[in-house]
Amino acid sequence: MPQFAANLSMLYGEFDFLDRFGAAAADGFRAVECLFPYEFDRRELRARLDTHGLRQALFNGPPGDAARGERGLASLPGREDEFRRGIAEQALPYAQALQCRRLHVMAGLLPPGAERERHRETYLANLAWAAAQAATAGVTLCIEPINPRDIPGYFLNRQHEAHAIVRAVGAPNLKMQFDLYHCQIVEGDVTAKLRQYLPGGDVGHLQVAGVPDRHEPDGGELNAGWLFEQIDALGWAGFVGAEYRPRAGTRAGLGWFARWKALQA
Repeated sequence: MPQFAANLSMLYGEFDFLDRFGAAAADGFRAVECLFPYEFDRRELRARLDTHGLRQALFNGPPGDAARGERGLASLPGREDEFRRGIAEQALPYAQALQCRRLHVMAGLLPPGAERERHRETYLANLAWAAAQAATAGVTLCIEPINPRDIPGYFLNRQHEAHAIVRAVGAPNLKMQFDLYHCQIVEGDVTAKLRQYLPGGDVGHLQVAGVPDRHEPDGGELNAGWLFEQIDALGWAGFVGAEYRPRAGTRAGLGWFARWKALQA
């Protein structure tokens, strides 16, 4: 059965962030992920993981100036030095401290009227550089298509675009991050895309949420039970990140997770 990782940036909001590790472990999660860990000392985060017997499945590279709405720098011409410092001086040291083997590198926003091909060239060059740095640390980079409703202007939106980028860079430690929620909103046909991409080895991480409101993966447009069965049948051995906004408190909505834990017992 799939191994689920609780996204601590979205789940357990009723707890202070550092206390969310213990809450997730108490509910049966054995792995966690988050968006941006950088405001916390990496040694403290490592201690929380160790105390609660958790693995860090994934986190994001630095987003740039989040207060100004930036969502990554990898595809932004003229920001190469800042991007590379963020990977070398922040992201990879955190990955090593947390023994995390997956790092999501955010592409960034395409400004109105920008030349897309120039941004793509910057993206390819930055990803090739970052993948080489990450390889020395045993880290796999992931790029994620994100729907333009949640992040208008995001550079990467579709699965085939991410696949083409991965192939163009050609680094063995660069993979797609396949979020079923984003895929359903942008293009649908989620089962066919799982069957297309999971066996090829280009997927490094999966995430899930209900569509359309990004709540628990047990309602809305997606039949999560069916999709989890397909993921299992395809031999997926990685994590599935539970990256959703609880409807009414995290624990009140964990029935979907309890059902899958029972099947694993």
